[in-house]
Formats: sequence, structure tokens, C-alpha cells
Amino acid sequence: MKNIGNEEETGTITRRAVLQGGAFVAGAAALGRIGWATAKSQDSIPQVRLGNGVMMPMLGFGTYSLRGDVCRESVTDAIAAGYRLIDTAKVYENEEAVGAGIQKSGMDRKSLFVTSKIWVDDSGHEPAKRAFQTTLDKLQLEYLDLYLIHRPRGDVNGSWRAMEELNAAGKIRAIGVSNFDPAQMASLTAGAKTKPAINQVETHPFFQETAERASLRAAGVQMEAWAPFAEGRNGLFTNPVLEKIATKHGKSVAQVVLRWHHQRGVIAIPRSSNPQHRRENLAIFNFALDAGDMRAIAALDENRTQFPEWS
Repeated sequence: MKNIGNEEETGTITRRAVLQGGAFVAGAAALGRIGWATAKSQDSIPQVRLGNGVMMPMLGFGTYSLRGDVCRESVTDAIAAGYRLIDTAKVYENEEAVGAGIQKSGMDRKSLFVTSKIWVDDSGHEPAKRAFQTTLDKLQLEYLDLYLIHRPRGDVNGSWRAMEELNAAGKIRAIGVSNFDPAQMASLTAGAKTKPAINQVETHPFFQETAERASLRAAGVQMEAWAPFAEGRNGLFTNPVLEKIATKHGKSVAQVVLRWHHQRGVIAIPRSSNPQHRRENLAIFNFALDAGDMRAIAALDENRTQFPEWS
């Protein structure tokens, strides 16, 4: 997951501004219609079976840019709200705070699905093993549910061998990658004993990665979306097509976008420091987009990244 910047607050017109400006879904003044309900248990969020048989929630909580007390309290509250998938990374510099939030929640470890990622600086067989142990120590955990190579740079094959060994030893339940294109994925899998379970990539209504999704599905690799809201770029939260669909269903644009990801079979990990938004993001399993909605959103695809600085 790249997730550079605030998922909700870096766009030209932000989700917070839409709410404060009264442009929230027309005709849905009653909070109940917007769906502010809290998920009550892990069973409230559908799960997907990864290629190795491990079950993973289809919706989770991202933590990029959350630091210190804000991160700790956000993670604790996210778990209380119903999130069970928690996503972090070494380069986010918040693994200790994420771990503290998990501990404070009091949630049974087996009920959580925790992801972290190895950064480029730690690539290679032995460096990757050391980095993994440091991550575990910071998170105060005995194992990870998912560990990803964050970017396809450095000694990728060496890192992957280390991850395969940690997976075989029971220290990681599933291993995968992030930001790999098809050629990079093919290069990795050519010499791998274990196929990646996940590829976490940029995908949202303006960059739908339809061919990539089909390729991953054919290979038995699950797609996961970082920046599922495109961080508000390109006017996502005030897009007229998305607003019209939101009004139709009595939902917010954010809920429509997350529901769209879900119906495409893509795992999404939205991040918010706002407790209200965290709960809103969970309330997407009590409605469905119809074929017309899906076609309208498909037409928004510009087939180009919204983050050229990371190309």
C-alpha cells in the first residue's frame, strides 16, 4: 500500500468539507438512512479465502499517516467499531502505536488480521528476517497474518525466500506483495515456491485496473486497494455520478465507493482519524449497487494513476 497523504483530506474538495458544507447525500437527512451502524462482530464483515486457504476480511482499517496517540486511539476505536483487518507498514513509522492500540482494545488476537510490510531498505534474505522480527516486536505480536513486499525494489527474490521460510515456520500466515505490475509479479513467481496471496495496488473509480484485476484473479491472487478513495483526488467526493448513485441508495459517496470495491471482489482498507467516518465506512453491507450503477462507475475509469509522483 502506498497511501501517501490523508485518504480523506488531501483532495481538492475533501470528504470532511462535503459533510460540513451540507452537501452530504441529498434526501438522507436521517442518520439511520446513511447507515452509521457499528459492525458488531468479525462476522459482520465478509471474508475472502486467499489462495493458501487463509480467510481475510474484505474491509479493513488503514493506518498510513496516523502517529502516536492518535494512531493508538484510532486503532483501538476501529477494533471496537468492528474492524478486524488492521494494515500498517514499517515505513509508516507507526507500528508501535498500532501495536499499542491492538493491546488496548483487549481483542482476542485470533480474531484480528494484522498486515505489515517490508520496506526497500530491508530487502534481501537476512535483512528481511531482521526487519520482520523488528516489526513483530514493535507490534507486540507473536505472528503476522499477512506480510507484504511494499515495493518491487532491491533484492526482491531474497526477501521472498525469507518470507517463505517465515511462512513455513508459522510466523506469517500469508505472504504477498504491493505495487507489483504483471511483469514484476511474473519475475517473482518464476522462482518462488509460494505464490503471493495478495497484490495491494492503487485502484479506485478513476484507476480501475480492470486488466490487472482479471490477471490476478486468473492467477489466484487477491487484489487489495490502497487509497480506495483516491485520497479524494480528482474531486471524488463531489463527483456527480457518484453523488447521484449515493442519493439513489441513501448512502454517502464514500459508502458507494467502498461498496463498488466490494462488489468487484477487491479488499479495501480506508483510513480515517474520524470515528464517525470509520463507522460510516463499515456500513456498506446492507445495500447493493445494481448493474446500472456499476456501469456508470465503470465509465469513470481514466485508466491512469492519480499519484504520478509514485509512478
